[in-house]
Amino acid sequence: MSNSFSDRKQHISKPISKPKRISKTKRFFKWLEWRFATPEFIGGIYTVLTLFFFMAATNTLSGWLYVISGVSLALIIVGAVMPQRLLAEIAVRRSPIDPVSVGDDLWIDLTIQNTGRTEKRLLEVHDILPENLSNILQQDLVIDLIAPLREYHWRYEAKTTKRGVFLFRSTEIATSSPLGLFRSRRVCPSGHKAIVSPTVLPLDHCPLVDQLGNDTSPRQYSDEHNYNNATEGLTKTLRPYRWGDPTRLIHWRTSAKFGELRVRELEVTLGGQEVAIALDTSAGWQPEAFEEAVVAAASLYFYAQKSKLSVRLWTAATGIVQTDRAVLETLAAVNIDDTSTQVDLIKDLPDLPVVWISHRPDDVSYLPFGSRWVLWQNEVKTDIPNLRSQGLIIEPISDASDPNDGSYQSLRSQLQAIVARTSH
Repeated sequence: MSNSFSDRKQHISKPISKPKRISKTKRFFKWLEWRFATPEFIGGIYTVLTLFFFMAATNTLSGWLYVISGVSLALIIVGAVMPQRLLAEIAVRRSPIDPVSVGDDLWIDLTIQNTGRTEKRLLEVHDILPENLSNILQQDLVIDLIAPLREYHWRYEAKTTKRGVFLFRSTEIATSSPLGLFRSRRVCPSGHKAIVSPTVLPLDHCPLVDQLGNDTSPRQYSDEHNYNNATEGLTKTLRPYRWGDPTRLIHWRTSAKFGELRVRELEVTLGGQEVAIALDTSAGWQPEAFEEAVVAAASLYFYAQKSKLSVRLWTAATGIVQTDRAVLETLAAVNIDDTSTQVDLIKDLPDLPVVWISHRPDDVSYLPFGSRWVLWQNEVKTDIPNLRSQGLIIEPISDASDPNDGSYQSLRSQLQAIVARTSH
C-alpha cells in the first residue's frame, strides 16, 4: 500500500550556506559511505567491543568469549552489507515538471519505488536542487516504511528566484537499516528539466506594437477611422441603419426589399501583419539590464499575440521560434553571448518588421523598414544616428535591483508610453 505525502515523514528545507572545508578523515568516511558503508556511532562502539572480546578470548582461551566475539562479528558483517543491498532495490522516478514564471512555486513530484520483495525501513531521501533555482540547496525526507513492491509519493514545492532551464540530475538515498550499525548511501538517477520563464508584464496598451507595420502595410479596417472611410471589402453581415453610420455603406437593394435602411458591416481584419521580437544577445549588456530586456521581450511577444499579430521571437542562438512553449523556453535559457558581435546579429535578422531590443544604438538604422526599437541606455542620448523607425529608450529601472521584486512597474509604464520618432 503506497504511503501518502503526510504519512510518517519529516520534511526539512536546508538553506544555502557557504561550503566548509572537509578534513581528510571526513572525506575518507564519506567515500566509504558511498562505496560500501560507514559505521554509525553505535556501530563503532560495537566494533571496538567485538575486538576487545576477541583479544580477551585469545589471551584467556575462553570458549564463551570466542562465541561472543564470533556472534558480534557476524552481526557487524550483516550490518555492514545489508544497507547497500537494500538500497540497490530502490528506484526513484521524477514526474515532468510544469513550467512556471520567476517567483512562482515550482512543484516537484517524486516516486520512490521498492522493487524488492522485502520491506524497506528508515530511508533518508535527499533531493538535490539545481544551483540558483531556489534559496535552498536540497529537500530532505525520512520514510519510515515502504512495503514490498510498493512506492512512496513525495510532492514538495520550491520558490523560484531566477529564470533559466534547470536540470534535476539525481536523488540521494541513505539508510542504516536493518541493524543501525552501518550507514550506506547511493545516488538514484532522477533527471528532469525545469523551465522557469521570465515575468510577463500585463500590458494594457503598447503604442510600440500597435503601430508596427504602419509604414509598409497598415492593417485593414483595424480602427474606427479606417472603417468609416472604407467603401469595399468583405461583407460580414447586414444590419439596420444606426445614426452616424456612413451612407456609402448602405446596401440599397436590400434596403428596398425590407423597406428600411440596411448597412453593410465589413469584416474587421486585425491579423496578418508579421512581426518578430528580436533580442540582442551580443556582449556589453549589464546583467540587470539584460534581465529587464528578457522581460520586455516576453511581454511584447504576448501583447502582440493578443493584438492578433503573427508574432515570432528571434535570437541569434535559436533563430525564429513561434509557439508559446518554445518562446518561453528560449527566453528562459537565453544568455549574453560574449563571442557574437552586433554586426553579425543585424545581418542575420529576418526580413520582416522587428522590435529590436538592444543596448547599442549604432546599427538601429539598418533594421528592416517598418521596425521599432527598444534601447537600454544609462543616459538618454539625443545624438542617436539616422534612425528610420520609432522606438523607446528605457531608463535605468530600480525594480530589477531587488531580485525578489518581480513587479517591474517602471518597465511596464515605459513600455506603455508613447513612442518617439527621431529625425533623419
